[in-house]
Amino acid sequence: MSKGNINVSVENIFPLIKKFLYSDHEIFLRELISNGTDATTKLKHLISIGEAKTELGDAKIEISIDKDAKTLTIKDQGIGMTMEEVEKYINQIAFSGAEEFLEKYKDDKNETGVIGHFGLGFYSAFMVADKVEIFTKSFKDEPAAHWTCDGSPEYTLVEHDKSDRGTEIVLHIAEDSTEFLEEGKIRGLLTKYNRFNQVPIKFGTKKINDPDFTPQTTTDEDGKEVTEPHKQIEVDNIINNTDPAWTKKPADLEDEDYKNFYRELYPMQFEESLFHIHLNVDYPFNLTGILYFPKLTQNLDMQKDKIQLYQNQVFVTDNVEGIVPDFLQMLKGVIDSPDIPLNVSRSYLQADGAVKKISGYITKKVADKLSSLFKNNREDFEQKWNDIKVIIEYGMLSEEKFFDKAKKFALYPTVDDKFFTFDELVEKTKDAQTDKDGNHIVLYAAHKDAQHSYIEDAKAKGYEVLLLDSPIVSHLMQKLEMESGDAKVQFKRVDADHIDNLIKKDDTVISKLSDEEKEKLKPVIEGAVNNTNYTVQLEAMDSNASPFIITVPEFMRRMKEMSATGGGGMMGMGNMPEMYNLVVNTNHELVSEILNADEDKQKQLVTQAFDLAKLSQNLLHGEELTNFIKRSYELIK
Repeated sequence: MSKGNINVSVENIFPLIKKFLYSDHEIFLRELISNGTDATTKLKHLISIGEAKTELGDAKIEISIDKDAKTLTIKDQGIGMTMEEVEKYINQIAFSGAEEFLEKYKDDKNETGVIGHFGLGFYSAFMVADKVEIFTKSFKDEPAAHWTCDGSPEYTLVEHDKSDRGTEIVLHIAEDSTEFLEEGKIRGLLTKYNRFNQVPIKFGTKKINDPDFTPQTTTDEDGKEVTEPHKQIEVDNIINNTDPAWTKKPADLEDEDYKNFYRELYPMQFEESLFHIHLNVDYPFNLTGILYFPKLTQNLDMQKDKIQLYQNQVFVTDNVEGIVPDFLQMLKGVIDSPDIPLNVSRSYLQADGAVKKISGYITKKVADKLSSLFKNNREDFEQKWNDIKVIIEYGMLSEEKFFDKAKKFALYPTVDDKFFTFDELVEKTKDAQTDKDGNHIVLYAAHKDAQHSYIEDAKAKGYEVLLLDSPIVSHLMQKLEMESGDAKVQFKRVDADHIDNLIKKDDTVISKLSDEEKEKLKPVIEGAVNNTNYTVQLEAMDSNASPFIITVPEFMRRMKEMSATGGGGMMGMGNMPEMYNLVVNTNHELVSEILNADEDKQKQLVTQAFDLAKLSQNLLHGEELTNFIKRSYELIK
């Protein structure tokens, strides 16, 4: 028997570990299972190269709870340790990592979750236990060892009569951590962290129908057939899938395999994914995984089911910020890389060179996949566009390299359900939609129904109108305009002005009203409208165009939208009141009638025409709408 003190200079190191990492204390089980997994895979390797003269057998990790004894046990059948190795790896190396950890992070309360990075995995047991025992026997022909520590720097190490190979860690659970003696709690942690562990994990047993038993059917005294109940047998309850889809080669998987794995990852997700991307690279870093494009709503809220990060099939986190580019965090799936430590701080990740390369690789793979889908089956790509456009548009805004690739496959649908790439759109519309100053005007609508009359006016001129309705489209238009170069592309929403002003040609419509008449008319309309949110503009338009048209100035509207979704360069614009132009067609006969009517009639005509214009823009509500309806019935009489 040997006794000793762990060589550590930090006084009361165990309470410090427990207190400092209390918010992350559930990771102890993941750490201990990871150690058992390493021990098993190391033995498997030694056997394969002839260094270990033993058989692996049905090696698994077993988790068991003894409520009476208040213990939680993690047992593996791996490589095991000799007395000398326990002294070296448990008493010396692991605790040197503990000291380094505490010295570096004890004053920085934001850097939790780095325990595994310092080889401190085993000592995470003391976050939930006030005493820990190790029973271990090496694959070598040497005596087994029994190590005990009660949460102080003192330990005992003695020989033991354990005869089976492997390591058994017994945690005597502390009074403030008895939740870890509950089966439901442990099952939840195993599901969260280890459901794809490389080594089978046994947690209790379960009953299944005996596959070798065939029920017999007999006839009872009433002549009815009776089948005897199926015989059941008790088997190990293995909680994990040791061979998940992402660990296999893409050539070995069918579409149905990818669909089944998606259901396994997200059992509460009832919609199928749109398509998947299989990641598989071994240079200059190791990375495997499968990413799925889900059907997305129009908002930018992060989805409930996120991308899961694994290290050698052990769950690390679903907060993949710094590893996966922001715009791809709306995807789902799994990324697994042994190059990312089990526990690291966010600042460590962001500064790590390998992580930056991984992020760039994922972006390239996604862009290549989208490009391939577009080229190989454009019709299908177009059908999926509305479900994937938010991710692609966000990527074009946030990642320059992705923007360069996405320009070739990003689509711009029209109100007539035609789809163009940006280059196709420019080519299609450059002749008809270039104004007298050489600006190439791209018209778009945000709401097909709400802006119907404006869309029809544009189509009557032979113009194409896009339907751009995602929440970040204002930002994207700004970028596309800046990138258009000599094409001088400008995006304008169809309700930003009347159509002749949106795309000004050489021919000028002459007003039927003189300047004097317009000066007389303008205050009449302003007085009847009596709303500071509306700026009255008198414009000469086609006599068949509407008498009153409400437009939203493109610059003001776009800045408000950009401010609302972040950016735009104008702080607070999202809180500014809506501003509109009331464009009055001086060539319409109703406008001439207003000019020549008496004061009461003028107010009646202006109010009715103004309300009709607001109605066309879905701006008439409440009391104003009620009054409009009553007034309209009176006019019918």
